[in-house]
Amino acid sequence: MEAKTKDLWVFVETKEDGSARNVGLELLNPGRRLADGQGGRLAAVIIGNKADAAVKAAGEQGADQVILVEGEEYAHYTTDAYVNAMEHLITKYGPTTLLIGATSYGRDMGPRLSARLKSGLTADCTSLDLEAGTGNMAWTRPAFGGNLMATIICPDGRPQIGTVRPGVFKKQAPMESHAEVIREDYHVPAGKIRTRLLEVIHEAAEAVVDLEGADIIVSGGRGVGGPEGFGVVKELAEALGGVVGSSRAAVDAGWIPYAHQVGQTGKTVAPKLYIACGISGAIQHLAGMSGSDCIIAINKDEEAPIFEVANYGIVGNLHEILPLLTAEVKKLKA
Repeated sequence: MEAKTKDLWVFVETKEDGSARNVGLELLNPGRRLADGQGGRLAAVIIGNKADAAVKAAGEQGADQVILVEGEEYAHYTTDAYVNAMEHLITKYGPTTLLIGATSYGRDMGPRLSARLKSGLTADCTSLDLEAGTGNMAWTRPAFGGNLMATIICPDGRPQIGTVRPGVFKKQAPMESHAEVIREDYHVPAGKIRTRLLEVIHEAAEAVVDLEGADIIVSGGRGVGGPEGFGVVKELAEALGGVVGSSRAAVDAGWIPYAHQVGQTGKTVAPKLYIACGISGAIQHLAGMSGSDCIIAINKDEEAPIFEVANYGIVGNLHEILPLLTAEVKKLKA
């Protein structure tokens, strides 16, 4: 389809209570720069139910517009309701670019929209820019198992659609909102929604590791030596008030569940502090944590690639070093 505007849209997901999920707010940060570069407005698109909190948060993150679709049918994500609503909005307003978080919802919505609109889609992006002189998005994502980074351009289809992993970008400090709020009265007939939520199992939800929202992550890799080796990693994480992460090697070995995995095939994180314990630093792992504010690496191999991205490095046995760090942290808290 043809773009009617030069506007850039960011899909802001909502939680059950109507507040915004972090990934959409994070994308408003690069969205501001990209929208200005394309000569258009930055709009946050919110589909949900009783989502005033999300509207407020999007305005405070610098959106020029907030386009809101509300209704009981949007209280929980369903493919039919959300994709139909977003297709309606895009057809009506014609943005040139759409950014979506690469969450379970975004990875469902993005390809379906792309197929319906006959537009390109670039998935799991880690960097966003504009092609010089054209206004086309330059989407960068890992390729060939994370061994190289590919930049992809979709010059013909509009809107240009891309999904971006949570944690790749950071939210701005909240500002005074000047966003224009557009409330779209669009409802999807019940007969068109082919799935319905039967039950929410909170016990399973509580067990999910919140790596993407953590300020402190202590991760273990092959160097911990086995599942019992994560004991010292967990102790330090608990002392610091952080969470436990891992490399793919530790997950593949069955030492720790996949929910803890950081990297290209796990979660992309950007905490204030990331402590890598016994992790060599393969490019697939670095792709998931190199945006951390401060990286501390602990490894017996002084030639390990992880030291190239670390702010601080300790060459030594993690099983000797971590208990000492944990003891010092506990002393400071006493």
